[in-house]
Amino acid sequence: MQAAGKSTYFAQRFADTHVRLNLDMLRTRHRERVLMHALLAIGQRFVVDNTNLTARARARYVQAAKAAGYRVEAVVFELPLELALARNAARTGRARVPDRAVRGSYAKLEAVTEAEGFDAVTLVDSTQPNSPSPTSETLP
Repeated sequence: MQAAGKSTYFAQRFADTHVRLNLDMLRTRHRERVLMHALLAIGQRFVVDNTNLTARARARYVQAAKAAGYRVEAVVFELPLELALARNAARTGRARVPDRAVRGSYAKLEAVTEAEGFDAVTLVDSTQPNSPSPTSETLP
């Protein structure tokens, strides 16, 4: 979900070791695809910092990374709709999206499963006020 803490989670855990692949910064799927394939080609670790609501949306990353021999992990941020809306309302500028977009995302959200090809799925309790909880649960 938007406002779940994805970018904060990246900054706290991966900024020193992984490249951030983020559609908000890259602006187009073409740029994202080019950068992802370059990262895969050189063996650089990266984190996809996007809202990927469906198995189909996630598949483009999973399939490409698995084909390149990567271990692929999903991080799922658990956040009630009301809290996502409240956090979004506190954002300014381009970071704030229309409430209908947050509600629409919530309605489209499909549960992440290891059957999608993930080597691990980590659940993060992102109900903390300013960042995701430092504790998470990894599903077998």
